[in-house]
Amino acid sequence: MPNHHEPPTFRTFVTAFTDFLAVAIHTILHQRKIYPDTSFISAKKYNFPVRQNRHPKVCEWINDAVNAVEIELFKGTVERVAVLIYNQHAQPLERVVFDVSRFPLVPSSQSHLPLERVEADASHAVILPIVDLEEQLRATMSRLSNCASSLSTLPPDCSFTVAIELKAQSEAPVKHPQPWLPAERQSPSHGQHSEAHTRTLPVRSVAAGEMMFETWLEELEHHPSTPSSQITPS
Repeated sequence: MPNHHEPPTFRTFVTAFTDFLAVAIHTILHQRKIYPDTSFISAKKYNFPVRQNRHPKVCEWINDAVNAVEIELFKGTVERVAVLIYNQHAQPLERVVFDVSRFPLVPSSQSHLPLERVEADASHAVILPIVDLEEQLRATMSRLSNCASSLSTLPPDCSFTVAIELKAQSEAPVKHPQPWLPAERQSPSHGQHSEAHTRTLPVRSVAAGEMMFETWLEELEHHPSTPSSQITPS
């Protein structure tokens, strides 16, 4: 977690978010029973009890996916990050969406410098230290840890992936250790609008200084629009 007594850097924001994302993915997999309960161990994050999958290959995959997301966050190309759950026929059923579109845009060469805000008069103001980020992340994790109670029971043999939605004008990432697979946005089947078949459930907004993102759940009844790029588990 960031030092509460020091002005935050963009690297501070990105690292705090990707740490949270890794824990969130484990939590979602446990809540949605993608793997057996016996494959999870008890852990603590943000002074809150969480569950972590203990299978080395699952942990490795999650770490690789989060690292790939982190690379794109530092580039400022990411609009949203999503954890998608599919049935055994590769049809998407649910998405947990993290909207990071309000992250500040910072050149990579300045990611380690204290963040400044440019005021209306063109003066620069140092952004104050983050004092309540851990509390807000804990509250968000608490909501995610109970998300199953708001969602329908999934069918057996579901799988998952992590996807990013790119900002307009951003190019699809290439040459990652675990490649992102570009995916075209799909048209709704039979002329129906996919939005009419999506149930959206807000989880929580995090707003700690300039660190702002929103989290929500989506239940998908038909093929929705697919994010711009995705990682597929092997």
